[in-house]
Amino acid sequence: MFKSIKITMGIVIAISMCALAIAVFVINKVEHNALMKQVVESNTSAISNSLASQLSVLADTGSDNVDRYELIFKSVREHNYFISATLYDTNYKAITSVALRKESDYGSAIPSSPRDIPYGVTLHSNDVITTHNLVGTSTYPLGHVVIHADAKAAIPEQSARTLVRQFFLILVIGLLCVGICLLVTHRLITPLFELKRFTQDLFETKDYALRSSISSQNEFGQLGSNINSLLDTIEVELLINFEQKQTLFDQQETMARLANYDSLTGLPNRQYVLDNLRLELARAKRNDEDMMLLFFDLDGFKGINDSLGHETGDLILIEVADRVQRLLRNDDLFARLGGDEFIVLPDREVSDYAAEQLAIRLLSAFDEPFEMQGLSLTVGISVGVAKASDANFELSDLMSNADLAMYRSKARGRGSYTLFTPDMVESHKRKLQIANGIEQGLREDEFIVYYQVKVDNNGHVIGAEALIRWQHPEFGLVMPNEFIPIAEQGGKITAITQWIIKRVCIDLPDIKHWAPQNFKVSVNLSGHDLRNAQLFDYIYNTLNVYDVNPENMEFEVTESAYLENFQLSNKFFRRMSNMGCSIALDDFGTGYSSLSYLTQITIDTLKVDKQFVMELQTSERSRLVTGAIIDLAKRLSLTVCAEGIETYEQWDYLRQHGCDNVQGFMFSKPVPLKTLLSLAPFYDEKQFKS
Repeated sequence: MFKSIKITMGIVIAISMCALAIAVFVINKVEHNALMKQVVESNTSAISNSLASQLSVLADTGSDNVDRYELIFKSVREHNYFISATLYDTNYKAITSVALRKESDYGSAIPSSPRDIPYGVTLHSNDVITTHNLVGTSTYPLGHVVIHADAKAAIPEQSARTLVRQFFLILVIGLLCVGICLLVTHRLITPLFELKRFTQDLFETKDYALRSSISSQNEFGQLGSNINSLLDTIEVELLINFEQKQTLFDQQETMARLANYDSLTGLPNRQYVLDNLRLELARAKRNDEDMMLLFFDLDGFKGINDSLGHETGDLILIEVADRVQRLLRNDDLFARLGGDEFIVLPDREVSDYAAEQLAIRLLSAFDEPFEMQGLSLTVGISVGVAKASDANFELSDLMSNADLAMYRSKARGRGSYTLFTPDMVESHKRKLQIANGIEQGLREDEFIVYYQVKVDNNGHVIGAEALIRWQHPEFGLVMPNEFIPIAEQGGKITAITQWIIKRVCIDLPDIKHWAPQNFKVSVNLSGHDLRNAQLFDYIYNTLNVYDVNPENMEFEVTESAYLENFQLSNKFFRRMSNMGCSIALDDFGTGYSSLSYLTQITIDTLKVDKQFVMELQTSERSRLVTGAIIDLAKRLSLTVCAEGIETYEQWDYLRQHGCDNVQGFMFSKPVPLKTLLSLAPFYDEKQFKS
């Protein structure tokens, strides 16, 4: 009932008016009673004075007739609120008395002795009024008049009619006021109810285009106007929020695409495919099934990027994605891991035959050249295939196995595929152990320098080539053709080069004591060494520290390494030559096979590669090439050294055609320093003829 403000206000107004009416009625009654007491008191006093006067006159006439006294007191009976009226003589003996009520009913409110009543008007308890007047004068008192009156008895008969009139008047006025208040209240709060209905409709419909129609000028009208303004703001904010939400939704979609798909090719990216692979591997392991993964990258892609720019490289990557997608089925997963690396996850085909057929199809997809910006570019791929069962369904192992198989394909000449086998892991582990053990091996002096002698045409030892070996604590003697490429890939080849230069400098005093004058020790340098700006300073300082004559040092570099860094190499070897060291160009004729650079480089010796020497007796072409190299070197005033001599016939042929120095197993294999010092520094050709 009190949920409605109108009813609540009506009840409050009605109760308030009733309380007000009752309060008015009670106050009026109290005031009326007080007024009646005053009237009774005044009337009683007046009657008492009148009686005293009449009795004084009567006493003056000399009359003492009691009947006359009673006649005078008769007028007292007309006032029914009188209790009694008594005439006393001067000794307070009652002469006559009129009693309308029993004095005993009022108890101690009426004094028992008139002597105790003071003159004048006295108000006793229980609203008893007593008057005491002297008859005669104070000089000649004739008697006493005492009247007792009950004020309560006078009030009902006076107030009954008054109260009836007042009740109806107050009732009418109260109802009229209540009605007026309710009417005014209704008119005032009607807009509030309209606002209530409006906000309820707004809540139910969620239509923020609704507006309040209240046009009052009071606070409710202002409230409606404020609500409309608030709705305007809400509507604008909702529109902005909707637009922002749509923008956020679009951005979330874009972020999801960027997070899961490659922006260039549109293929799933590394994160997406790895997450899916984890789930697929778990499912396959749970269902005792197998999975197959193909991993491939593009052969020669870095060269295309470097020479033609990344824009052309991006176009090739897009075309690669299109070509591969055309030969795959809808259920096959094809993703780009990054750069030029891609993977294919066939839909539950795990046989070796299926893997080979898919790999062949992938390879054949790149038979056609790529037509890019007017260029015809041939791009191949190397494919590695691995199974989940071989990786124990571990994602990292599966990816690693496929990667190993792919690099095995590259090692076989590229443009091929390789199925993963467990022995590849052992090979990979061996490479990792070798790569991780190089630094420790250098610190622990696990490396050893072997020397292979160089002989002139007369059989005299005129130098030696320093060749490094690694006495590995686990793998035994590791040859340089195994650990040098690993060191180059890991950026540790410079440390090895510096170690061997230092070791040769330490060994040179013993070698010089054993060898004849003008003996040279050759040290090989890689292309990585030539790019090291600090190498020259290291060589210079090391030779000074160990007091080594630069003329006893020769540095060999392959033809391909020299020309790969032509400017840096030329600058480096020019400084080395100025210092007094000799420079030898190794493996001549197997690299670029361009003769124009020979006029620009700084070298002292041209070394004929052993592949030509080995075929001297069986191949006319090899003899022609070898003769041409020797003739070219002589015309350029270069020393010629042939390597790989294993027979006397090879040595004899080279001597006859002008070769200056030779080295090979015919004279000595690479041996440690101690063994070298035990050899004779001269070889007689007779010992080889026999």
